[in-house]
Amino acid sequence: MPEGFVSAAERAAFIAGLPKAELHLHIEGSLEPELMFELAQRNNVAIPFASVEEVRAAYAFSNLQDFLDIYYQGMGVLHTERDFYDLTAAYCARADADNVRHIEIFFDPQGHTSRGVAFATVIAGITRALDDARTTYGMTSKLILCFLRHLSEADAEATLDEALPYLDRIAGVGLDSSEVGHPPSKFERVFARAKGLGLKIVAHAGEEGPPAYVHEALDLLKVDRIDHGNRSLEDTALVKRLAGESMTLTVCPLSNLKLCVVRDIADHPLKTMLDAGLHATVNSDDPSYFGGYVNANYLAVADALDLSRADLVTLARNSFTGSFLGDAEKARHLAAIDAYA
Repeated sequence: MPEGFVSAAERAAFIAGLPKAELHLHIEGSLEPELMFELAQRNNVAIPFASVEEVRAAYAFSNLQDFLDIYYQGMGVLHTERDFYDLTAAYCARADADNVRHIEIFFDPQGHTSRGVAFATVIAGITRALDDARTTYGMTSKLILCFLRHLSEADAEATLDEALPYLDRIAGVGLDSSEVGHPPSKFERVFARAKGLGLKIVAHAGEEGPPAYVHEALDLLKVDRIDHGNRSLEDTALVKRLAGESMTLTVCPLSNLKLCVVRDIADHPLKTMLDAGLHATVNSDDPSYFGGYVNANYLAVADALDLSRADLVTLARNSFTGSFLGDAEKARHLAAIDAYA
């Protein structure tokens, strides 16, 4: 065992109690098969699965697009404010069980408005659940609107227009969906507009796309955070830049494994990122599809990469320093980590 642990069980117990934040979670990707079936029945929506077991069996992906095809299909059961509330409340309960004290979650309004679900319905259900999570668990949150990159920039602009009445509840904008062939430069104007509105900027880059996409996210979108960023390691100068700028990377180990970004969790670059001085964090991405929430992701890399107590503390600290919380709130969480460690 690495420094500070006498057994895998002790390391697991340390992870379970470690205060942490989650910065990369697609709320639609937390839709568990059981809830999918419940909502399909509630809303009289036909789904192409006969059982929960059949749904889980379908969660075998060879790349990002394989996953997205079934992800958008599952999204089709979400129709009412209550649906979005139930979805978000279920995730918050799981996050609380993993001692996640702060969450910054993505939602994909275009995936809903294109089906005739009003933007107001989506955000009302999600934000009501986030408010209740603060009351029930003391969990703070930020909400990030993501643009679907396989759609046009004009579509993203229209979505930003719809979001304008709700900017008091939206902390930032992001970019997700099919990466290859849809570089960040495609959305330069809408991100400039969002930044001008005072919104934080994040973008998926360097998951399946090349290091050039990470450069574009930095230079053209002016991101405050990079989501994934694995392939940054292919570019030595980019690694040096990311480390020098303390740019947070929201890394998702089990997602990378499930989508074949890495062949084995033992090949995951997280430890390499830490050793290179990169500001990496651990997140669950789309946990119902990828087999684990935050603690499961910490455990997977801790075991496979033999992470030390200091590594785990660094990851937890990074999750708060890389968040969009204010300085006083960050300091409070960092003090809690130090006291725990």
